Amino acid sequence: MTAQEARIRELESQLAQRDDMIGNLQNSIDELNHLVTNLTEIIQQMRKDKFGPSSEKTVVTDASCEQLSLFNEVELEADGVIDEPVEKISKGKVTPKSKRVRKMQIIKDLPVTEVLCEAPDEALSCPKCHTDLKVLGKEVVREELEYISAQLRIVKYVRFSYECPKCKHTDRPYIIKAGVPASLMNHSLASSSSVANVIYQKYVNGVPLYRQEKDWERMGIVLSRATMANWIIKCSDDYITPVVDRMKEILLKRDILHADETPVQVLKEPGKKPQTKSYMWLYRTGNDGDVPIILYDYRPSRAGDNAEEYLKGFSGYLHTDGYSGYNKLADVTRCGCWAHLRRKFDEAVPIGNASEANGSYAQQGIAYCNKLFKIEADLTDMSPEDRYNKRLELEKPVLEAFWSWLESFVPLRGSKLATAVTYARNQKPYLENYLLDGRCSISNNIAENAIRPFVTGRKNWLFADTPKGASASAAIYSIVETAKANGLDVFLYLEQILMHMTDWDHTSEYLDKLMPWSDSMQEACGK
Repeated sequence: MTAQEARIRELESQLAQRDDMIGNLQNSIDELNHLVTNLTEIIQQMRKDKFGPSSEKTVVTDASCEQLSLFNEVELEADGVIDEPVEKISKGKVTPKSKRVRKMQIIKDLPVTEVLCEAPDEALSCPKCHTDLKVLGKEVVREELEYISAQLRIVKYVRFSYECPKCKHTDRPYIIKAGVPASLMNHSLASSSSVANVIYQKYVNGVPLYRQEKDWERMGIVLSRATMANWIIKCSDDYITPVVDRMKEILLKRDILHADETPVQVLKEPGKKPQTKSYMWLYRTGNDGDVPIILYDYRPSRAGDNAEEYLKGFSGYLHTDGYSGYNKLADVTRCGCWAHLRRKFDEAVPIGNASEANGSYAQQGIAYCNKLFKIEADLTDMSPEDRYNKRLELEKPVLEAFWSWLESFVPLRGSKLATAVTYARNQKPYLENYLLDGRCSISNNIAENAIRPFVTGRKNWLFADTPKGASASAAIYSIVETAKANGLDVFLYLEQILMHMTDWDHTSEYLDKLMPWSDSMQEACGK
């Protein structure tokens, strides 16, 4: 080999090394650009979560309209007729609906007390002829809503004793005592109404016990938060839990259920630090036309074994989010939630640049989801059989187009869009299962709505002290939310349970009379 050839080979080697270095540097630049893009997206999402609107309502843009034009744009846009809030047009002027009608609807069922405004006696004489004045007429000047504060009273149960006047002088006198209703709690001032009020304030109005303590003090009685907590736990264990257990037996016999879970902090959970998350699980019936049942279950973890244990004996359709813990359930067909998927695409929409957002892959994903929800809204009033057939006719093609579109692009690795696409692909078997039965739902929204009262209450009391207290809260929330769903006055229903459970046997026969959909409870507590 000549010196010139050796020099050429050396230069070629140097060029190859340079090309490799340039390629490596370009790969590093691309990775850094991806990292910057993902971090920027995270920062923008954090700003949106903190300062942006929380609503997921879709803003219709030109790009989304173009995407929706794949599915009969004329039919979609033509359904936009709404009624104007007016009564009539008179002499060219539009007269709005009377606010008086709405006011009368608000106060129509309230008792009325009239305050008669009469002139003093010295003014009831004519200054001209000194003749006594007669009533000419009267008019209603205004109406006011008067608040009458609650009152407390002590109820004493006085029992009579009876004796036989003839036998009392014998060696076998006959004496009886009148029966007395069983007490709610022995050696306590607690009554069904007072405990029902404490529970109602805490679990319906979200008033913590320390604030209720001040209200009781204002009414003239010293009632500590510890005493009220004891009332809640004791009554939950003895009277409310048996009712909830009966509801659970009925719930497990249904075909369509929804489930969800949310964190709760319990300070004194054995074997766990106070900062460790525990979970409140929710199970509720679906829109199958039968009575609604909403039940809560406290568990120290989010493990899928909790749902498996609670739903033992259930076989049917279970609507959930994408949490993999529900996969442990046997003999259950899981239905995914399209609202969760739409939320993933909503989070992936580019923030701050309208031109980038319009026509983006995220917007197109939202458009597919919105089309499905629009069809579902049109099928609401159909029977399950008709809804099943219409879904196969109208929604099956949309689903096929969506899965085909999903494979037509590769999202940036690590981006929000990649998260949405991965979620959709992983959940595909579950997201299509709602097509199997017309009673199934396209989303798990009713479970999220049912768990929201607990989340709202948690913002007020922040944490539970013990697992026993958390379990009591789960039982009470079950009673409260199921009563609401069945149209009952929650306070009256709680009072009825506490009143009757002290004397009734805890058998299915008697417990069925306390179910919120029973005729007796509807009559006693219905709104």
